Amino acid sequence: MTKPEAFATPRFGGLLDRPYLILVLTPLFWGGNMVAGKLAVGQIDPYTLIVLRWLGALLMVLPFAAPHLRRDWPEIRRGWWLIAIYGGLGYATFNALMYLAVYFTSAVNASIEQASIPVLVILANFVVFRVKARPLQVVGVVLTILGVMITAVHGDFGRIAALNVNIGDAMVLVACVAYTVHSLALRFRRPMHWLSFLVATFVAALIAGLVFEALFGGGIQSVFTGAVAATPLGWGVVLYTAFFPSVLSQLFYARGIELIGANRASLFINLIPVFGTALSIVILGEHLEPYHMITAVLVILGIVLAEMSARRIVPAQPDAL
Repeated sequence: MTKPEAFATPRFGGLLDRPYLILVLTPLFWGGNMVAGKLAVGQIDPYTLIVLRWLGALLMVLPFAAPHLRRDWPEIRRGWWLIAIYGGLGYATFNALMYLAVYFTSAVNASIEQASIPVLVILANFVVFRVKARPLQVVGVVLTILGVMITAVHGDFGRIAALNVNIGDAMVLVACVAYTVHSLALRFRRPMHWLSFLVATFVAALIAGLVFEALFGGGIQSVFTGAVAATPLGWGVVLYTAFFPSVLSQLFYARGIELIGANRASLFINLIPVFGTALSIVILGEHLEPYHMITAVLVILGIVLAEMSARRIVPAQPDAL
């Protein structure tokens, strides 16, 4: 993702001048997205959640983005197919798979498995763009993928031979691959203000959400019936996901990059599975299994080695996870 333009924002009591605080809050809110998805089970239809989330985020950002949109419209029009990838694949498809996955697996599993995104980006950069991997990077990739696979098979590799991987864990891994494609495409992003970028991608995510609702969720009219049927907790999840991970984390991350640079800011993204796991235990009452601990060691060690080896390779930047 290219460095966002400088922007004028409300001061929030000087909060936006504290890079390390806002860069810790950013993955905290993104990690909370997985917990919110688990809380939404039985409270709101997952496809309805996708549509309402991006509609809400769009309405929040649009008034502030209007002047930039007029200037950036030619770039948006030229790069519409990339916008479709960013919003449709990286936002809507990724989150749809994650929200569906937690019907079948724990939020702890889903949070830990998201740690595969940075190393998948490193691996894909090598395969697609021939960005050479250094020895420590290779070791880091192997360790992280091994750790994620341990979680996916719940510590029993016999499940692979028996083709008995939990469907929810498989969906998370597919979602991570989708987000990896999104991340690779970010290198071709058209130059535009970050607010214009958010509006354009939110529109693409909203359209993709409506397509998912039409194809898999019972038709477009199901958005209205799903909204009516949603419980207060379901609406709370909509508000949380629309504001905190979709808008506020974007603001904080863009500001953090502006203050300390993309390479340093990107390191904080690795806190997402840490916060996601911790919140799953505290809020959802989920339990850590022995294989989770083994996974945590492998994933942390793998990411640290990969980061030490190549600080110039920026990990997946989870725009609106």
